Amino acid sequence: MTSPPMDGTHIDASLDGARLLLVIGGGIAAYKSLDLIRRLKERGATVRVVMTEAAQRFVTPLAAGALSHEPVYTDLFDRQAEQDIGHIRLAREADLILVAPATADLMAKMAHGLADDLASAILLAARAPVLVAPAMNPAMWAHPATRRNAATLRGDGIAFIGPNSGPMAERGEDGAGRMAEPLAIAHEAARLLAAPRATGALAGRHVLITSGPTHEPIDPVRYIANRSSGKQGHAIAAAAAAAGARVTLVSGPVSLPDPPGVTVVHVETARQMLAAAEAALPADIAVFAAAVADWRTADAAGQKMKKDGSGTPALALVENPDILATIARLPAGRRPGLVVGFAAETENVIAYATAKRARKGCDWIVANDVSQSGEVPGGVMGGDSNAVYLVAAEGVEHWPMAAKSEVARRLVARIVEAVGPIAQETE
Repeated sequence: MTSPPMDGTHIDASLDGARLLLVIGGGIAAYKSLDLIRRLKERGATVRVVMTEAAQRFVTPLAAGALSHEPVYTDLFDRQAEQDIGHIRLAREADLILVAPATADLMAKMAHGLADDLASAILLAARAPVLVAPAMNPAMWAHPATRRNAATLRGDGIAFIGPNSGPMAERGEDGAGRMAEPLAIAHEAARLLAAPRATGALAGRHVLITSGPTHEPIDPVRYIANRSSGKQGHAIAAAAAAAGARVTLVSGPVSLPDPPGVTVVHVETARQMLAAAEAALPADIAVFAAAVADWRTADAAGQKMKKDGSGTPALALVENPDILATIARLPAGRRPGLVVGFAAETENVIAYATAKRARKGCDWIVANDVSQSGEVPGGVMGGDSNAVYLVAAEGVEHWPMAAKSEVARRLVARIVEAVGPIAQETE
């Protein structure tokens, strides 16, 4: 057992006996990694440190080694370390690899399989789970290239924590890009290693879920959207994770916290949601609960449109990509084995949902009446309850009004019945 920390910090997650490899990237947030080493060791972990060349401009190997009580590795071509293929050994001997801070450059290398230094070579050879804590300027985090790289890494099963929002090192800069705090990273590392989902009914399955609305810009301050809160999709993601699945949740703009134990990809538009869903494949099961905007403006204005008395502007609309149909009609080997769509209707719910299932090529449709006169008082969108019809080739099931969390659990239970457990290999 480890001794309690001398500063009175409450240790809420144990890492007793865990072998962790910490890759420190080259950003100003590297100074936090020194505290992270201390937090990990407080929880009983053995911590080995790898530093990129850029990281050594911010903190020294001497400081990292003094805190970790282990050698610090910096050079892919170190003769002594590499005479036994050291980068492979470092990758294989870790129970979990942490990348903190994960710079835009390091994430790009990971996403594209580059291995031109010790850190990236280790990450390419890794078999252990990998947890990255991004840290960069908000403009770099928001750049489409970084968002694509993050989506690729999430699709590869890489876990993320952060980045957080707040003031940056650059004077006057504020936004999403701060590295998560060391305590939060240590807690997430312990949670990942605890692997509470390993024996669930969906253990070994990858479930892709979309949730929330999409926002289609008209100009920098206005957008086309709908009333979806994301509560049902997020509840399904939480229920699938609780059943043992590895879950990738592609979420439109919502005010909900990320479900625990779920890899979340945050997007804004329908085209971004489709790209993230495709990047997350292959998946065994896909549940498309998001309320995707059917149309977007043909040309979003670059500046705010002014109400200046010149009349009402004409908005030319074009159709957004059909995410459900795109994934449901993929060829065998790429298409998830079970594809579930959602249908929000205000009339003729079963008839429209049945037609939608056939038109989209999916296996099931979960349909609900979102009109104010529907089964759920006050309406479904934004509320905490739902009443649905499960429309399948075998027929239609009516699930009366229940909490959205209960609807999610019932849907996951039906998914378990449909796909069954993964067959165990025999000798």
